[in-house]
Amino acid sequence: MKKKVISVVGPTAIGKTKLAIHIAKHYNAEIISADSRQFFKEMYIGTAVPEKEELKAAKHHFIQNKSIRDSYSVGDFEKEALDCISHLHKENPIVVLVGGSGLYVDAATKGLDKFPKINPSIRENLNTILETKGMKSLQDQLKELDPEYYSKVDIENPHRIIRALEVCIGSGHPYSSFITDKKDNRPFKVITVGLTADRKIIYDRINRRVDVMMEGGLLEEVKSLKEQKDLNALQTVGYRELFMYLNKEWTLDFAVSEIKKNTRRFAKRQQTWFKKNADTIWVEYDYIPENIFPIIDYKLNEIQDT
Repeated sequence: MKKKVISVVGPTAIGKTKLAIHIAKHYNAEIISADSRQFFKEMYIGTAVPEKEELKAAKHHFIQNKSIRDSYSVGDFEKEALDCISHLHKENPIVVLVGGSGLYVDAATKGLDKFPKINPSIRENLNTILETKGMKSLQDQLKELDPEYYSKVDIENPHRIIRALEVCIGSGHPYSSFITDKKDNRPFKVITVGLTADRKIIYDRINRRVDVMMEGGLLEEVKSLKEQKDLNALQTVGYRELFMYLNKEWTLDFAVSEIKKNTRRFAKRQQTWFKKNADTIWVEYDYIPENIFPIIDYKLNEIQDT
C-alpha cells in the first residue's frame, strides 16, 4: 500500500489531540506531535500536553522529548520527524501527524523554504533593539518591510520576528518572498483534516482552557522556570505574561486576561495559515467520529488508486 500521513490541524483548544487519537485508534496508527512547545519536558501545563490517558490511548512521538535548554530548530524537527515517519511506515502505511504549529506541520509534510545566508551582525543588532526599544519597534519594522508575513506570524514571538527581519534586511527582499509552494518531494501522500468552529466557540474554548490551566497550577509551573525566562522556548503565550506578573509589572488578573487575548490572536493566525491549504477536509469541532472515517477512507482509496 502507498504510504500516507493523516495530518490533523486547527486552532488551539479546538480538540486536535482528541481527533488525532480517534483516527490513530481507527487505523491502528501512531501519532507524531508537531506542536513546537509540547517538545519540552519542563513545560507541561501551559502547553496543554496530552493527558496520561490520552498518551496511553495511542502512542505519541515528540512529546516532552527535549529540554528548554536544548538548541532545537524547525529544521531539526523536519529531519527527526521524517526519520520517525519512515520508521513507522515500515509497520503501518498510515501515520497520524497533529499540531497547531503551522511551520512545523509544513516542515514535516512539505519541506522548508530555502533562505539566503545572512550576516550574523544583523541579528545581533536586532537583539540590541529588542533589549533597548522593545518588541513594538521590531513589530513596526516588520510591518513596514513585509506586511504579508506580519499578518500571519506570531507577532509576540521575538524569535520569529527577528528571523524575518534579518532576512528582510540582509537580502533586501521580504521574508515572505522566499516562502514558496515548491518544496522537497515526500515519499508519502498527505491527507489533511482540519477542525473548525465559529469564532465565538473557539474564543470561549480558549478562555476556558486558560482558566483550567491556572486552576491546574500554571502559575507554579512558570515560577519554577523564572530563572530561564530568556530562553527561546519560553517566549510563549502563557509564560511571557506570567513572567510579567512575577516581575511585578502586571497584576495577576491582567496577566491572565493577556494570556487569553494573545491566545485568541494566535488562534486567528493559525486559521489564516491552515486555510491556505485548499485540499483540507474541514470538520466541525463537535463531529461524530463515525461520520469522519468514510470521508478519510475515500481519500485514502483515492490516493491508493493514483
